[in-house]
Amino acid sequence: MDFTLPDEHEMIQGVVRDFCEAELAPIAQEIEDDHRFPEEIFAELGELDLMGVPVDADRGGAGGDYLMYALVAEEIGRVSGSVGLSYVAHTSLGMMPIVNFGTEKQIEEWARPLAEGEGIGAWALTEPSSGSDASDMDTMAEKSGDEYVLDGTKQFITNANVANSVLVKAVTDPDAGYDGISTFIVDPDKDDGFEVSTVWDKMGLNASPTCEIQLDDVRVPDDRLLGEEGDGWEQTRKTLDGGRISIAALSTGLAQGAFEAAREYATDREQFDQPISEFDAVRDMIVSMDRKIERARLLTHKAATTYDDGEDVTRLSSLAKLDASEISREVAEDAVQVLGGYGYTTDFAPQRFYRDAKLMEIGEGTSEIQHLVLGRELGL
Repeated sequence: MDFTLPDEHEMIQGVVRDFCEAELAPIAQEIEDDHRFPEEIFAELGELDLMGVPVDADRGGAGGDYLMYALVAEEIGRVSGSVGLSYVAHTSLGMMPIVNFGTEKQIEEWARPLAEGEGIGAWALTEPSSGSDASDMDTMAEKSGDEYVLDGTKQFITNANVANSVLVKAVTDPDAGYDGISTFIVDPDKDDGFEVSTVWDKMGLNASPTCEIQLDDVRVPDDRLLGEEGDGWEQTRKTLDGGRISIAALSTGLAQGAFEAAREYATDREQFDQPISEFDAVRDMIVSMDRKIERARLLTHKAATTYDDGEDVTRLSSLAKLDASEISREVAEDAVQVLGGYGYTTDFAPQRFYRDAKLMEIGEGTSEIQHLVLGRELGL
C-alpha cells in the first residue's frame, strides 16, 4: 500500500497545523485549567470548513474522506486532546450516523448545520450500569401516537452540554435483545425533559465536557427515529468502526505532541556540558517514541483508507485503536520522564498529554474490549 498522502490531504494537514499552532497552542493549557469548552476554536474550525470533513459538499461538508478526517483529528490532538476529543465525538459519533443512516430530510435538517459548523453533535450510548456492555440498556422509548417518549439516564456523554443535537440509543422492544434498540435525534434546546445533570471533573481532557444526561418523558416526533425501529445496534456497530479510527488518529496526535515536547527539551537541556539528548538513555527513549508513533500512524492510515474503500474495517479499526491508544500513553509517560521534574509541572505540556492519553485506552471500547473484538475477528 502506498502511504504517500495526496496533495489535497497534505494541504489540509498544513492548514490545520498552522491553525493549531497559531490559535490553539497558546490557550491549550489555559482552557484545561479553566475547564472551558473553547467555543471560539470550534467556530473557527467551522469557518475553515473543517467541521464536516468527511461529509459531501452538497450536504454542507468539505467533501473529504476518512483519511483526511483522520489527519485533521491527529493535528488537533497534537496540540489539545480536549479539543480533539470534542471534535471527533462531534464528527464520527454526532454527525456521521445521521449522514449514513438518515433520510434526506434528516440530513438536511440535522446533519447540514453540524457539517457547516453551525452546531455541535453528540452521541448518547453509555449508561451508568452498562459498563463495557453497551447493549445492556435501560433507557426506553415508547411509541405514543406520532411520537416516542424517552426515559432513562446516559453517562459519560461527550459534548452533551454544548450540543445542538444528541443521538440517543433507547430500547423500543425489550424482548428483542440487540434488535430491540433504536436511535433517536434529540434536540437539547427544545425537547422538554432533557437535562444535563452532571458535568464531570476528570483526570484530563477537562476542556471537553463529559456529561450525565437525564431523559424524563422526552417526547420526540416519530420522524426523528434514525432508520427503522431495531436498527440501533447495527448502526452502533458500524459507527464504532469509524469512531475507533477517530480515537486512533487522536491518540497518534497526542503521542506526537508529547514526543515533540520531549525532543525539544532534550536538545535544549544541558547536563555535564552537553545536551541530554546525547546521553544513550535519553536518546534511545526518544528514538523508541518515534518508532512507536510511526507504527500507530501507519496502522491508522491503513484503517482509514480501508474504510474509504468500503471494505470491512472492524479488525483494522480495532487494531489501530488498541495500538495507538496504548502507544499514546506509553509515549506521553516517557515524555514526562525525559523532562524529569519539569515534566510533572503544568508549565510543560507532557503532563497534559499523559493525563489525556489514558482515556484513549478506555473510550470507544476499552483495550480489553478491543482484544475481545479482535479475537472474534480471528475466529477465536
